[in-house]
Amino acid sequence: MNIEDFDFDLPEELIAQTPLKDRAASRMLVLNRDAKTIEHKHFTDIKDYLRKGDCLVLNDTRVLPARLYGIKEDTGAKIEILLLHQQEGDSWEVLAKPAKKVKAGTKLIFGDGKLTATCLDTLEHGGRILQFAYDGIFYEVLDELGEMPLPPYIKEQLPEKERYQTVYAKEEGSAAAPTAGLHFTNELLDEIREMGVTIAFITLHVGLGTFRPVSVEKIDEHKMHSEFYHMTKETAATLTNVKENNGRIISVGTTSTRTLETIVRDHGKFQEASGWTDIFIYPPYQFRAIDGLITNFHLPKSTLIMMVSALADRVTIMQAYHEAVKERYRFFSFGDAMLII
Repeated sequence: MNIEDFDFDLPEELIAQTPLKDRAASRMLVLNRDAKTIEHKHFTDIKDYLRKGDCLVLNDTRVLPARLYGIKEDTGAKIEILLLHQQEGDSWEVLAKPAKKVKAGTKLIFGDGKLTATCLDTLEHGGRILQFAYDGIFYEVLDELGEMPLPPYIKEQLPEKERYQTVYAKEEGSAAAPTAGLHFTNELLDEIREMGVTIAFITLHVGLGTFRPVSVEKIDEHKMHSEFYHMTKETAATLTNVKENNGRIISVGTTSTRTLETIVRDHGKFQEASGWTDIFIYPPYQFRAIDGLITNFHLPKSTLIMMVSALADRVTIMQAYHEAVKERYRFFSFGDAMLII
């Protein structure tokens, strides 16, 4: 299949720049895969599509305020740093801007000295390895000095950092939010539990590669980025039990989906597992782990729209997206939801 098969016209004004005040107030397009029908609902209507014995799988990753602004110690030149991956101890792989000003041995200062960093190495792709120094707890210092690394299509500042976190965010390490989960409130999750629906958690730390465009014409030539995932023994047992009792596994977000499909692909079942996944899901693909998906509306030509096109089918998904544009749904990270069931 070609990249153009996943293109659609999206008016710029439909790209949501700010989140709704009420997380659960978003709209929800419901796509029935078998009947190929579309319904226009609100997110709180999700309860109408879940039943006792089902399981919602949520990604409990927590977004780091990973963008730092500092200066070079020797010249005072302004430097922007974006944390990518923790190496060992206080050593991190980062992106620096302007990168040419950060060479091995360069010392950087953030927050009037509350945080400093020394460049240990330069990498082929333009990244840097920085060794940080600070007093106290690194994540507390980062929370004070850092900014959320919002997606490139969001131009406005986010007044509250927590609005780019899910209400159940727990495991530090993500460069972006698992945005399908932003629609849930604690109250809504409690109501879903009271219905007899199980809530289970996995962790996948979203990398910046999730925003990397597909640059090849034939999609099977695209190389996916790798992201770290973890599933606990408890979650694996829960999911196994749900399947054995004919319940449905509804994945919340493409990140949860990548984790679940990777584990079942690699192990043939749900089991405790950790590792890095570069799974690329696109049509045709036989899903082995999930029965439904709650997601947001994705970018044209993106790997994410390819994934949802594998769960339904490409023609049906593209029709649903055209319908969403026509009905003025809000798109991308802070936008409305889509349930594929």
